[in-house]
Amino acid sequence: MLLIDWGHLFHCQLKFVDFKANENHISHETQGLSKQHLVVRRGKPFKLTLLFRTWSLNPSTERLVLDVSLGHLSESFPVKFSDERSDPKSWSAKVYPGDIQPHSVTIHICSPVQSAVALYNLVVHIETIQNRRSYAVGTFVLLCNPWLKDDPVYMPVDAQIEEYVKSDYGLVFMGTHLNVRRRPWSFGQYEPGVLEACLTLLQVSPQHLRNKDNDFSLRADPVYLSRVICAMVNCNDDLGILEGKWQGSYKDGIKPTEWSGSADILHQWVSSNYSPVRYGQCWVFASVLCTVMRVLGIPSRVVTVFNAAHDGDGNLNIEECYSSTGEKLNLNNNDSIWNFHVWVECWMRRPDLGAGFDGWQVVDPTPQEKSAGKFCCGPCPVAAIQRHCLRAPYDTSFVYASVDADVIRMIVRNGLVVERKVDTECVGQLICTKSIGSDSPENLTQTYKSKNSKNQHSYLKQLVRISPLNLHAGGMSPGLEVSLRIDGVPSVGKSIVMCVTVRNQSSRPRVLLEHLNAQLKEYNSNPQESFWKAHNEVHIQPDEVLLLHHTILPSEYESVLAANDIVNMAVVIKDVRTKERALAMQEFNLRSLDITIEIKGGDSIQIKTEHKAQVFFINKLSKTLNGVVLTVEGSGLLQGKQEPDEKIEKTVSIMATSPGTKLLMATLSHSNSANMVSRSFHKVSVITA
Repeated sequence: MLLIDWGHLFHCQLKFVDFKANENHISHETQGLSKQHLVVRRGKPFKLTLLFRTWSLNPSTERLVLDVSLGHLSESFPVKFSDERSDPKSWSAKVYPGDIQPHSVTIHICSPVQSAVALYNLVVHIETIQNRRSYAVGTFVLLCNPWLKDDPVYMPVDAQIEEYVKSDYGLVFMGTHLNVRRRPWSFGQYEPGVLEACLTLLQVSPQHLRNKDNDFSLRADPVYLSRVICAMVNCNDDLGILEGKWQGSYKDGIKPTEWSGSADILHQWVSSNYSPVRYGQCWVFASVLCTVMRVLGIPSRVVTVFNAAHDGDGNLNIEECYSSTGEKLNLNNNDSIWNFHVWVECWMRRPDLGAGFDGWQVVDPTPQEKSAGKFCCGPCPVAAIQRHCLRAPYDTSFVYASVDADVIRMIVRNGLVVERKVDTECVGQLICTKSIGSDSPENLTQTYKSKNSKNQHSYLKQLVRISPLNLHAGGMSPGLEVSLRIDGVPSVGKSIVMCVTVRNQSSRPRVLLEHLNAQLKEYNSNPQESFWKAHNEVHIQPDEVLLLHHTILPSEYESVLAANDIVNMAVVIKDVRTKERALAMQEFNLRSLDITIEIKGGDSIQIKTEHKAQVFFINKLSKTLNGVVLTVEGSGLLQGKQEPDEKIEKTVSIMATSPGTKLLMATLSHSNSANMVSRSFHKVSVITA
């Protein structure tokens, strides 16, 4: 119970207020969100009981009036002692028969469904003809209500609400579309202080600091809320949460790959007086945004786009240049292809656009391009992307290019384009999110791309300018067909095996030069210098198909590649006589070493009860690993990191401090290669006794 006692402060009749927190939290589906505040959802009544010290309420001579306020905005409304219908667009309060007891009265308060999401102040006035006594009752938090049909975030299916609002556990899909890897994430909305941090985020936004009353008035709209929060998750324009960094040293912060949940990030941001937390990358930005939206009651999910285009010049083309020996060149800084990019979809109605654009909206907090002067993106209706409505707000053309731009790959020699190939399938090849109730991916690609997408896309391309570089591009080689395939899923410590297929479509024999090139690359940028090359002369007969097999040994990449790193592999085939060239490429990521985590007694544990977790690694490589270091950590399960040791196996004691889904993370490193760090995650369900 949340109780406020004025008995020792004032000589007055009101003794205390019972906010009936447990009952209200169960009724409003807000259990566990806060121990400090009553948390309720808009448009649904909640109860509180006023207990008087020496006085009973007499409705015939005394009147109760409630006052709710946000900053300078306030609304007063009487407590009605009848069952008459209330205006759903206004605040209301009722007392039903049986709610009046000696020395107490229970009041049912209901907010308008279009109320601002905020921390409200509540005052009760007791009025008679002669006087008026006022009492500051306290505060309560009002959130969006996806269970209520009239709320713009209403979601009709309970299983969806369970997954996209109540679940504090998610998955981020990373890597490449050929080798999708899953990274668990703890959204942590039930961790102590997380709801309060999310409310603070709204209070320190530029919109609130500039005009508090206007901000409060607009907070009823999830479209407005999502734009404010999106900009505040990155720190580029404001007192935002995360600072992004994609290269260089991370010693003055935490490397993005080391985060496994949102709670630690939000706590650090609040405790540092809103200094940006270092560092984030796209999946960290998106996961924190998803946490804030779920806390505020807006259904949200983390979505990964594999081969996402960053179309800086807005022409729906991404140009990639290769040397005549297959090395990818850094000639275009405006455009790029990210092997994967992570954003958020939020569920809401769009009355500003019409019912056809209701539903999932892309909201992307990773700072890339400015939207209306701020580093935010969206909300952009997924339906607008599928229907090619590129003028629909917000940032639809940019999001459309992310999933449907063309890639123009060119071989450049002495500043001239000697070969050009257009790839219309690469970008947005796979778009997925965590499935409802399971850890398998749900394929969302067709929600972004319609069946007649290619025809409409071609028409759109006619409306945008053509890059000058393309005007000089030569035609594709008519006589050579080349493809590149990586065999299996490359794993750390094992050979990388690939196959180049060459088809001679001409009626004459050919002498060919084969150039292979492998480069390490970050998931969001162009490759670095080559770490492996091969050159061969090949003879091929008319209409012959050659299979050329190649292997990169572990000793040839271990000093360069780390677990989960991405490799750009390219092959250029050149006809010695005609100088014709053909290009093929493939990007892939290395699978890391496996670490096993087991919870003794099962993965469901009781809160505040000690349990044992066993973490071990079995070396399946063909060589001995030296100096193995295994560390274990878990927010809400372990205090800090367990001290590292050099054992292959270790047992740790865990104790959960709050209910929900928690993550244990194990990290393995060894002295054979400083780069070969592997991580494994294990989810634990924490239940109350």
